[in-house]
Amino acid sequence: MASRAVTFANARGEQLAATLDLPVNGQPRGYALFAHCFTCGKDLKALHHISRALTARCIAVLRFDFTGLGASEGEFAATTFSSNIDDLVAAARHLEAEYAAPQILVGHSLGGTAVLAAAHRLPSVRAVATIGAPSDAAHVISHFEEHRATIEQEGEAEVDLGGRPFRIRKALLDDLAEQRVHDAIHRLGRALLIFHSPVDRTVAIDHAARIYQAALHPKSFVSLDRADHLLSAAADAEYIGVVTAAWASKYVDALAPIRRDEGAGEARVLVRLGAEGYVCDIDAGGHPLVADEPVALGGSDQGPSPYQLLNAALGACTAMTLRMYAERKQLPLQGVLVRLEHAKVHARDCADCPQENARVDVIERVITLEGDLDAGQRQRLLEIADRCPVHRTLHEPVLVRSRLADG
Repeated sequence: MASRAVTFANARGEQLAATLDLPVNGQPRGYALFAHCFTCGKDLKALHHISRALTARCIAVLRFDFTGLGASEGEFAATTFSSNIDDLVAAARHLEAEYAAPQILVGHSLGGTAVLAAAHRLPSVRAVATIGAPSDAAHVISHFEEHRATIEQEGEAEVDLGGRPFRIRKALLDDLAEQRVHDAIHRLGRALLIFHSPVDRTVAIDHAARIYQAALHPKSFVSLDRADHLLSAAADAEYIGVVTAAWASKYVDALAPIRRDEGAGEARVLVRLGAEGYVCDIDAGGHPLVADEPVALGGSDQGPSPYQLLNAALGACTAMTLRMYAERKQLPLQGVLVRLEHAKVHARDCADCPQENARVDVIERVITLEGDLDAGQRQRLLEIADRCPVHRTLHEPVLVRSRLADG
C-alpha cells in the first residue's frame, strides 16, 4: 500500500496527525475511517496489518491519532468520549473535503464504541465494523477503578494504563456516565459487523453479545478465536481486514465486483515496497497480490517469492493454453495440474544448455492431465505446453528497459 501523512483540524482547531493508506494503484473504490483504542495510536501494528488487507482490495484507510495522543496536538487529559466522537466527525469531513466521504467505519476497542456512537452523524457511512469493542463507553473506567474516588474528589489523577502514565479528569467520568451507546446501536441504521475474541481479557465476549442484541439487522458476528485484545498476531489482524473488505462489498456499491473489459489492463502491473521489510503489494490489472521473501532470507513469508510468482505465471499460462487447445480440438481434458520448481544449475549438468561452465536457470515442469485421453492426445498436449505464451517469452530474448519515474 502507499501511505501519506495527513493533518486536519479538530473542533478546537488543534491539528490531528493521520495516515492515509491508499491502494498500490492510487485509485481507491471506497474510503474507510479507522478509530483506535483508548490510549493506542494510528501506528499500532495491528492497524497497519488491517489497513494493508483493506487497501489490497482497493479500500483507502484513514487512521489518525485522537487529540493528545501520538503526534496529534492537544491535551489528552482534556479529552472525553464525546470529544473523540467529534474527532471522528472531523476526520470524516476532512476525507469528504479532500478525497471522498467515508463509507466504512472501523473501530478497535473503545474506538469501536466511538464509531457506533458517531455513525448517526455521518450520512455517507454504509457499514460499521467493531473489533473487541465494549458495549458501554463507561467500561473504560474499569482500567483505573482504583483511582476513581481520587478523580471524583480531587478532579483528576494520574493513572497507569498499559505501562504508561495518563492524567484522567472528572470531566471524562461525567461524560462517560451520560453516554447512551445502547440507544445509538439500536438506531444505527447501517450494516454492522462485530469482531470479538472469546479469550479477550480486556473486554469480555459478553460485550459483543450485548452489541449484537441491541443492533437491528443486517448484523454479523465473527469470532476471533485465540486472538488477544491488541491483536498482536499479524494473522488475526490480516484476517479482520480481509473479512471486512469482503463483507463491506455487499453494502458499499462502489466495492461491488467489476466486470473488466476484455484485455483491459492486462500488461499493467504495479509493485510497491514499504518502508521496511520485503513485503510487496502488487496490483495486477486491478487484482491484488502480495510478494515476500521467506524468513530464511530476511522476509516474513507473507506471500510468494518473486520466483514463485514467475513459476505461477508459467504454470497458469500452461494450464490455460492446454484448456484452449483441448476445447478447439474437442479433447476430453477434465483438468490440469502443473508442478513447477526453479533452480540454478551448472550448464554441464544440463543437456539442453549451451555454455558448459555457466550457471543457468532451470524450471522443472511436471504436468498431470486429467481426463480420458489416449497416449497420442497426451503427447500432443505436452507439445502444446511448450507453446504457451509465457513459456515462449522465457525462451526468447527479453529486453527490460528501466528508467526513473519523472519527479
